Amino acid sequence: MGVRATLTHLGIREVPSATRCPWQNPYVERVIGSIRRELLDPVVVLNETHARHLLREYPRYSNASRTHLALGKDAPEMREVRGPEHGVKVIELREVFGLHHRYERRAA
Repeated sequence: MGVRATLTHLGIREVPSATRCPWQNPYVERVIGSIRRELLDPVVVLNETHARHLLREYPRYSNASRTHLALGKDAPEMREVRGPEHGVKVIELREVFGLHHRYERRAA
């Protein structure tokens, strides 16, 4: 079963948009732009397998760590704010194979 048949079966209606017309589908344009700026531009992609590997890891980072202005500078997966009472040591957590970093407080 193809993609269109599956979408039709699920009751999802296709809404065609003009090619290279960002104002017709701003959400997709935003996602593609973010992936290009934050993931693909700073990395030399070696082959298709490498690209797929990067693209599988990016949604985890985007949903768990990347701040979104529309969410009050929080990530879609809410996280606890950890103040000094959680420890004074700040550790670095590498994400997306070291391309991005997140910092957390840990008890010493």
